[in-house]
Amino acid sequence: MNNTIVITGVGKRLGFALASALLKEGYHVVGTYRTQYPSLADLKELGADLYPVDFYQQNQVDDFISQLADKYKSLRAIVHNASDWSSDHNPHLSAAEVMHRMMTVHASVPYQINLALQDKLCENGHADIIHIGDYVAEKGSKKHIAYAASKAAMNNLTLSFASLLAPNVKVNTISPALLKFNPHDDAAYKDKALSKALLPREAGFDEVIEGVKLLLNSRFMTGRNLQFDGGRHLR
Repeated sequence: MNNTIVITGVGKRLGFALASALLKEGYHVVGTYRTQYPSLADLKELGADLYPVDFYQQNQVDDFISQLADKYKSLRAIVHNASDWSSDHNPHLSAAEVMHRMMTVHASVPYQINLALQDKLCENGHADIIHIGDYVAEKGSKKHIAYAASKAAMNNLTLSFASLLAPNVKVNTISPALLKFNPHDDAAYKDKALSKALLPREAGFDEVIEGVKLLLNSRFMTGRNLQFDGGRHLR
């Protein structure tokens, strides 16, 4: 069985951790990155094929899709992890630009990749598309309205593509809340974030990695959304 998995956004945090874990398990990872990070050298050493792609440049998206179609006979899975997180009051972008960027990276590019590569997945007979969503898609956000809306659009892609590509391709979403704090997050922010959940702690990247493995191993789950949110919905 072909073991090539495409993962978008592998330069840091969850994308890097997921790519590393799957490489060590014997999968052939094809990853994208927008910014050159030192960590990418570690993925290359493990055998990853890496492509610099700015998802806000349509010509680069088109070129990446073309390279995938030409270079890889079939794909075991596509994991849409690439993400951007912009406030609705970004001083450098208009409201229209913020919405366009959020919808581009979280909905438009996954939509294009799924459509273009569906035949590569169907050749497998057991293949997956996994969208990495966000808990906020169901709750909304007063400060990140465009981001939340774009993640909700991603959730809807899961439903549509699950119907379109069954029975050979399973399509699911994983929606985490707090995974890991950033180094610059201060104590007040951390306390506020932790207080939102019944389980007041960081989930860690391994939580999502295990969720990805569960979906890859499953033969009977599609069109679903795995919620790793620490019980926020009960607060």
